[in-house]
Order: sequence, then structure tokens, then C-alpha cells
Amino acid sequence: MYYARKLPLLIALASASATTMVSAENLILDEYVVTGTRSETPIMDLAGNTGKVTVEEIDLLNSDHISETLLRIPGVNLQRGEGVEMTVALRSPVLTGPGGGGAILFMEDGIPLRAASFGNNQGLSEAHFEQAGGIEVVRGPGSALYGSNAVHGLYNVLTRDPAQSLERTIDLTAGSDDMYKLRGSVSDTVGAHAYRISFSGVADHGWRDDSGFDQQKLTARHDYSAENGDSFQTVFNLFNMNQKTAGFIEGAEDDDATPNVDESLASSQQRLYKDSSLMKENHEEDGYRDWWSVRLSTRWDHELDNGNTLSITPYFRSTEMEFRQHYLPSEAIEQNGHDSVGVQTAYYIDLEGGHSVIFGADLEYTEGHLKETQERASYFKFGKARQQGVHYDYDVDVISISPFVHAEWQLADKWRATTGLRFDYTNYDYNNNVADGTGMADGSPCFQPGKECLYQRPSDSEDTFNDWSPKLGLVYRLAESHSIYTNLSRGHRAPQTTDLYRIQKDQSIGETDSERADSIEIGARGTFGDSGLNYEIAAYYMKKKNFFFRDTFGNSVTGAKTKHRGIETSVSLPLGNQFDIAASYTYAIHEYDSDHSSKPNLPSDTITKGDDIDTAPRQIANVRLGWNFKADSRAELEWIHMGEYYADPSNRSKYDGHDLLNLRVNTQISNNFAIHGQIKNLLDEEYADRSDYKFGTYRFFPGRERHFEVGASYSF
Repeated sequence: MYYARKLPLLIALASASATTMVSAENLILDEYVVTGTRSETPIMDLAGNTGKVTVEEIDLLNSDHISETLLRIPGVNLQRGEGVEMTVALRSPVLTGPGGGGAILFMEDGIPLRAASFGNNQGLSEAHFEQAGGIEVVRGPGSALYGSNAVHGLYNVLTRDPAQSLERTIDLTAGSDDMYKLRGSVSDTVGAHAYRISFSGVADHGWRDDSGFDQQKLTARHDYSAENGDSFQTVFNLFNMNQKTAGFIEGAEDDDATPNVDESLASSQQRLYKDSSLMKENHEEDGYRDWWSVRLSTRWDHELDNGNTLSITPYFRSTEMEFRQHYLPSEAIEQNGHDSVGVQTAYYIDLEGGHSVIFGADLEYTEGHLKETQERASYFKFGKARQQGVHYDYDVDVISISPFVHAEWQLADKWRATTGLRFDYTNYDYNNNVADGTGMADGSPCFQPGKECLYQRPSDSEDTFNDWSPKLGLVYRLAESHSIYTNLSRGHRAPQTTDLYRIQKDQSIGETDSERADSIEIGARGTFGDSGLNYEIAAYYMKKKNFFFRDTFGNSVTGAKTKHRGIETSVSLPLGNQFDIAASYTYAIHEYDSDHSSKPNLPSDTITKGDDIDTAPRQIANVRLGWNFKADSRAELEWIHMGEYYADPSNRSKYDGHDLLNLRVNTQISNNFAIHGQIKNLLDEEYADRSDYKFGTYRFFPGRERHFEVGASYSF
């Protein structure tokens, strides 16, 4: 696989020498995106990047997991866990634990899927990506219109537009290991009313022992155009998922848990994913995740007599989740949920000379709760006492108020500037429902005499965070179909409720502050009309402060600094009348920018400034060769390259990376009947979806062996 592993670099060098990178999302000159300004904006005028997966790609992919859809966008890395579970990266290492919640913003039609203070690594699973009308991805800190949680960027799943005439479609797919998927949609426009109702369901019996999940999603959208010109878009979403979870495959435990792991032991353990006899094993027979959510929103756009537009979007969300923390030694049961009401407001002003201004404010009130309970007997290991019973039980009410202004200025015929400023006020009212401190939940001393238990419960408090997000961008039109841009922006997130109130004995109450990232980006995009060549290239440099994470042994590290820099490219090119090729490539370096000593008398990591952050591959590539072999029929061969990365913060263990091939075909048999099929992991590569070193052992989520899907869709 030597040449396969070198191919991403060769692609980048060849593309750079020609100064052309074509968008894997097939962005063209008149392409519009909505995420940057909450309204349609020409991609060529954006002072920043927006990757997009189109509705045609979504239908072709028929993805089992949203990672299969998004990995074709540069800068993106989603590592699949079990079932719907995942860990997510966007111009970042793969973020987990305290550092992951809220570092990336997940949205549907511009409305966050979860309240900003209750982020979840799995949050994208709630989005109805299977029936989406497109997915837009902004890499790096978001614009002034999006505040807390868009630190490394944002994902925005767009609901599918209603059809102009009656449309009814049903699609059934069957796959390996008793996996079945059903998708259906009905849509029409009748006078001033248009609607679409979409459903998708999955019954997956799991390819690993005693695993699998059932999932159902429903989206109902109603568009109304009033006689006075007002428009209303109402969207209702329902999500339900029940999963039997297979956990990590683990190596032999290093009982001493010392930093100097024997190299021969490391070499053998970190390649457990090459042992096919282990791949399907599941040692978490009681692992599970039950999860549901419901969301409702209505966007009202009203054009005033002066030509300006007022947009008001009230919304409601409710979500509940219960699961076993199979990835932690305690294997505790976590129950969490929250209910939110909010409103997004924006006032759009078009000025003479091509200038425009958006004033607005986002307001939200959330009531949330979390309870964590350990069922296994109390035990003491690695210098920490984990007690049986309740670890945490608290409620938090959150108020967020976020005024903003976003302005675009036509400086000259070819120059356009973007300025923005947002202020986020976040207030937490926290109520602890069990005893304060580090003892047992009833207030008695820790079960280990003379010791503190690991879990620290702060007393009731009210906490407030105030954060500013400025933005400055500049676009220059080199020609009608080519532009270059630069972008200065800041992203932040107020501490998550779990950062503040689910803490450990080695932390000081109130020490966690808002995380902040400052980014500079330069880029170019365009289209060569004669050849059909589309390209986009972006280079960025970002520094982050107040990063909160837990090291290899679960110890809290607060106030860390990190540094991120990289190049992202995408290119697409038609090859004659039937063939086309598209590629995306990412080269990125994610490093610690501060030193952190090991903790006295505890197994812990020593982190040195300049060390690579764990789970941060430097190279990621996706290349797709397409063949439109007849009208409305397409075949696509996809190559995915995942580069090597360190599995722990001290850079002692490394995952080798992998290369995968996928083949998919969709062909129209008649006007209303089509068949489709896929073979995933075509060469039956042995690999790991995720690899890390944690709590004294190497752990892997095994990658799935070669498997297939076949299906058919019928329109009537």
C-alpha cells in the first residue's frame, strides 16, 4: 500500500503546481449557500469557506451513518463508534469528553440541534441527514450569526424543499448482517401551501456480537406564501433510537499504568484490529443507548414597506437520553435531557451601492438535568476511588441572550468586505440534588477510609459568562468565475454544564472559563468554464485557549492551549461526457501549545508544548471516480485515506492509518423504478474506526469487514 499512502500528497502537489483545486462538492459559479448569512448567498462572494453535500449525493450515498456522507468534505473527520455513536472533528483533532461537547455546532435549518450548554458528541445523529436537502459545513469559527459552540466550525443539515407537483417515493434497502432501511416521502404544492413529509427507519441487527439498533426519524415541513408577500416555513422533527452497544476491543491492561510502555507490548497491542478473530467480539453485553428528541420551528419572513426584511423564528426542542458509559471504568448509567424554547430574529437591510446589514438577536431558555449512577461495586484503582451509587444528580436552568450585527460592504467593483460582531450572554442557575463534595451521595464519607471519592459535586450556584465574537473578511473577484478571500474570526464556547458541575476531586470549583479560538484563513475558489474544472483551496492558522480535556488516565487538564494549522483542498473535473473525478485532501497539524506536568502520586500524562494532540491525523483524503453510464444512472468508486495519528496525548502510541474502497451503483430502470447497491470496504481491509490508549490499555473500535447493501425505490 506504499503508493496508496503517498497518493494524497501527490494529489496535493500536482494540484498546487497547477494552482487549481476543484470542489468535491461540485460548487459552481452560480451556487448559493444559506449558512453564512441565514439566507441565500453566492458562494463566490463568501469571505470564508462552506463545503456542501448536495441532495443528489445524499440520495446516491444512502448512508448508514452520517460519517459516510460528510467525509468527502475537506477538514472533516468523523470516527464511527458503535451504532449511531461517533466522535467528531472539524479543523480539529477528534474531540472527546469535556473537550468535545460544544466545540462544534450542530444545526438543522440554522437552529442548533441541542442547547449550546448541553452539547453531545453524538448530536449529529439527531439530524435527518438521510432525507436532507443538502448539508453545509463551515470550517473554522462561524460568522457573527452563530456564536457559542462554533469554535472549530459548524454542520448545518438542510431540510428538503417541497415538490412543485405531487411526489411520492418509497425506498427499501437490505444489507449484510440483517440490516434493513426504509425511506419514504410524500410532497406537493397546492396553491399557496407546499409540504413534504419524510420518514426513515433502520433495523440493524449489528455485525458485532449482541449489538445493533433500531432508529426512526420523521420530518414534516410546511411552506406558506401569503398574499401580502410574507412567507412561513414550519418544520417538525421527531427522532427515536434504541441501541445495544458493543464497546471497545481492549488489549492487556498495564497494571502499573506507567508512561513508559514497553515498545514490544505497544506494537502488539496497537494492532489488535488486525486480529480478525477479535473483530466481532463484544465484551459490553449490557451496553445500551436509548434516545429520543422532538423539535418544532417556524420561520416568518416579512418584507416591510421600505424593502427591508424582518425574520423571526421561534422554536422548541426536547430531548432525553439514557446510556451506559461503556468507555469509562465505572460503566455508570447516565440520564440526561433538556427542554428549550427560543427565538432567532434578524433584520435584513439592503443599502445602495451593494451594501447590506443584518441586525438581530438570538434568545433561548433551557431547563436541563443530568444524573449519573454506578451499578458496579465500589472500587479503588489508579489512585482513584469510584463509589457505587449516584455520582451526580443536578438540574440547570440556562438563559442565553445573543445580539449580533453582520455587514457586507461593496468597497469597489471587485472588492467586498464582511464585518461582524456578536455578544453572547450565558447564565446558569445550578441546583445540586445530592450531597455536596467528594463523599457518598448521602453525605457520608467516601467508602475508602482517608480518601476522597473521585466525583466532586459543587454546591448550588449561579454562574455567568460573557463572550464577544468579532469577524472581518475580504473578498476579491479575480474574474467573474474566480475569487480569493481572507478571513479573521473568533469562535468561543461558554463552559458546558458538564464542564462546570460534573467535575472531579482534582479540580477547583469555578476554574473553567470560556474556550476561545482565534483564526486567520486565506483561500481561493473558482471555475474554469471550458474544462468544467472547479477548485477550492484554503489555508488556516488557529490558536485556542482554555481547552479543557482529560488525559490518558482520566485526569482533568484545564486551561490548556492548542495550535492548529493546515491546508484543505477540493477539486472536481468532468472526464468526457460520462466520467468525472472529484477529490478532497486535508493536511493539518494540531499541537499542544502549553506544557502540563504529570500529577503527583497519580498515573498521568506529561504533555509537552509541541506534542501532537492525540487522534489528529495529518493527512485525510477522499477521491471519487464517477461514471454516468446512462441517463439517471451512476456508478461511483470511492477511495478513503486516513493517515496515521497518535493514540495518546504523550505521543507514545500510534495508529497506522488505513485506506478503504467503496463501490456504489444507482440505476433508473423506468420512470418510476430504480435499483441501487453498494459494496463497502471492497478490499476487506482490516482497520480501526477509532484507536486510543486509555486507562492503561489500548482500545479500538474495529472497522467493519466487507459488506454490501442492495435496494430499490419506487415513485408513484
